[in-house]
Amino acid sequence: MKNPIIYRILQQGFCLIFCLGLLSSCIREEEFVNNPQGNFEQLWKIIDEQYCFLDYKQIDWDEIHTRYQKLITPNMGSEGLFEVLSEMLYELQDGHVNLASAHNVSYYDAWYQDYPRNFRADLLEDSYLGRASTDYRTAAGLKYKILKDNIGYIRYESFADPVGNGNLDEVLSYLSVCNGLIIDVRDNGGGNATNSARIASRFTNEKILTGYISHKTGTGHNDFSKPYAIYLEPANGVRWQKKVVVLTNRRSFSATNDFVNHMRCLPNVTTIGDKTGGGSGMPFTSELPNGWSVRFSASPHFDAEMNHIEFGIEPDIKADMLQEDELRGKDTLIEMARRFLSE
Repeated sequence: MKNPIIYRILQQGFCLIFCLGLLSSCIREEEFVNNPQGNFEQLWKIIDEQYCFLDYKQIDWDEIHTRYQKLITPNMGSEGLFEVLSEMLYELQDGHVNLASAHNVSYYDAWYQDYPRNFRADLLEDSYLGRASTDYRTAAGLKYKILKDNIGYIRYESFADPVGNGNLDEVLSYLSVCNGLIIDVRDNGGGNATNSARIASRFTNEKILTGYISHKTGTGHNDFSKPYAIYLEPANGVRWQKKVVVLTNRRSFSATNDFVNHMRCLPNVTTIGDKTGGGSGMPFTSELPNGWSVRFSASPHFDAEMNHIEFGIEPDIKADMLQEDELRGKDTLIEMARRFLSE
């Protein structure tokens, strides 16, 4: 059987040194029988040995085993089993952790559901972007335009949308006449971290340390490699030299969290909005005896001071959408960014 961590890393094309570290620490999983108890034990063991935040989040995984094992019965159906296993995974408080069966996918969403939305797509379209055919430009996943006060605006909805260097040259060249730039990544649930670094590299003129990443080297909760430094290097193409505001909310997750972490290390960048949703652990996938797949965080990501960013990144300027602004057709965060960049 293929080791799920190595398989996932190689599949995503992660850096060579990271892959070599994992190749030297293969762990074979114990096989369990395909029945409710066997699937429960396999899932619990995968998380116990490979999930990377058990100690950081102070989760007593043994106690959780005792509590949820009592809910497993020999003749329970697949839907009942799925419900119990999903509830057990919710204890991890991690949006990267999913259980996928033939009939459903579990998803922990409390990291954004219990907070203000701080974003309205209809308001953005009606009052700022306008019509796609006439009012703004698009390049790959980027929507961009020059606002009336000569502030540039870029909306990026998903880091899963590939952005090439040619796209970035075109966008930044067009916006170069602007006095400042807003990058709006609210409600961006993440995607490919390569796009995160590619875009962020357009806003620095020097190589800068932005964080660290480790990987599991054994089955213990604290069995991790020495942290590898993550550097943001300046791109070869057009680079932005003026002030930048990045707009965030609680639904800025995963690769977007990574992007915000890169950008906040740069001297000309200010973040405005709400704390990001987090999701710093690089996700990997394994399989249960019944064929269900489990996705989980296996490699912790830290900021430049070696602080975890799993639970999100605080903005430089905290701001929420105001109802009185919305009634006037205004987005509080965009208006605050425009004033900040015009000073």
